[in-house]
Amino acid sequence: MNNTTLDAPKISRQTQENRLSGNMGVGELVMNVLAFSSPLATVAGTLPVLLMFSGQTAPAIYLLVTLMLLIFSVGFVKMSRSVQGAGGFYSFVTAGLGKPAGLGGAFLALFGYIFIGFFAPPFFGVTLQGFVATTLGGPDIPWYWYALAITAVTTILAYNRIDLSAKLLTAIMLLEVAIIIVFDVASFSANGFEAVQSAGITLPSITDATVGLALLFAVGNFFGFEATVIYRDEVKKPDTTIPRATYLAVVGIGLFYAVAAWAFIAFFGADKVQAEAENNTVNLFSDAVTGLVGKILSDVGVVLLITSVLACMLSIQNIAARYSFALASDHALPSFLGRVHPKHKSPYVSALAVGITWAVATILFTVLGVAPEVLYPIASGSGSFAVLLLMFITSFAVLVYFVRRRGSAPESVWKTIIAPIISVLFLGAVTYLAIANYPELIGGSEVLTIIFMTFTFALFFGGIVYAFFLRSKRPDIYARLGSKRID
Repeated sequence: MNNTTLDAPKISRQTQENRLSGNMGVGELVMNVLAFSSPLATVAGTLPVLLMFSGQTAPAIYLLVTLMLLIFSVGFVKMSRSVQGAGGFYSFVTAGLGKPAGLGGAFLALFGYIFIGFFAPPFFGVTLQGFVATTLGGPDIPWYWYALAITAVTTILAYNRIDLSAKLLTAIMLLEVAIIIVFDVASFSANGFEAVQSAGITLPSITDATVGLALLFAVGNFFGFEATVIYRDEVKKPDTTIPRATYLAVVGIGLFYAVAAWAFIAFFGADKVQAEAENNTVNLFSDAVTGLVGKILSDVGVVLLITSVLACMLSIQNIAARYSFALASDHALPSFLGRVHPKHKSPYVSALAVGITWAVATILFTVLGVAPEVLYPIASGSGSFAVLLLMFITSFAVLVYFVRRRGSAPESVWKTIIAPIISVLFLGAVTYLAIANYPELIGGSEVLTIIFMTFTFALFFGGIVYAFFLRSKRPDIYARLGSKRID
């Protein structure tokens, strides 16, 4: 009897002990994805910006993006069945383009999500500070204390079993969705059926100089649906749960925001909504709610906006922690980040590391005197660009993967060739728009654009260089990169 046979049970036990575990179903998984997009923050914050760029064409833009990302999901879902790893885009890029590109993609994902998530502490801090001091007449506590408090809360939740986060996110999402539906119904009812008809779907013109920015902001609202694959080890029946949750998330997000944009247009008027969004971007939603259903529901909306930011931050922290865990499990990051909590079966050390990173950054920028209003657009914009770039790379990796397999395992041409090609073209165009409009994306100067864009590309190519270093000096670690997880 050889040593491999003798050691097999031991290896199996170690593998099981170091696996994440959970019991999420389709609904909870979809709510995790929806939490990432932060529905109320999107309708109150991002959607007015999109209306400022697109006006009455906003619903059509959302429907177009939904269609394109559904096509992307065809290859994405097919890939999830072929590459059964919990590494998300990291596993997909590795399978399609090789280990160096996969490691570069993983660095993009990890830092991209950490950057996106850092929008939440300063935004939450400023929002809650204003609500407590102005609306409630309470003490004027500095924003950074609220920022540190929300970081502590999400870190405690991310430390625990994913089922706890899923239940909390589901409850918050249902409340957010409810208040937005109230706004939609009130808006459509306010001016009668004729107003609804006049706010019908209007297609954008490709000659419109601002349609590119509108498209870019709309795509950003869908980020996070990759989580359906990242939670592979923490869902029930992943081969059926993941595809259903992916398609439901994309369709649900697209239709939800398209209807909300349509409601804005119905309330303000198709010929006035763009000007209203330009003149009153920050308060467009709250003023509309106040005018439709009164100040009380508007104040409730502010409270739910605060909890929406918490839910969004928690969703992002869970995703970032799982990327850190996957990289640590492959020994590309320090191995202690790959520890699994013995009771909660969560990546608790990685979750703590993400929370500590956000807390340290909050303290650092506070000491440096950087205003929170400067922080959150830069954090969100630069992180979103990193994730968008990764999505484009992943779409190309999916195409390459299935093209290579056609000789030995030919499959549906639509799923493995046509849909991935359309995804590459669409995401390539959106990535180009992001590069061309990067200053608007981060709300910063040309200098900041150069710094953050250079850093983003350096992450990807730095990961490639690091992979080649591992191949030369640590071939055992290189062999593990992006490895298929054991089911």
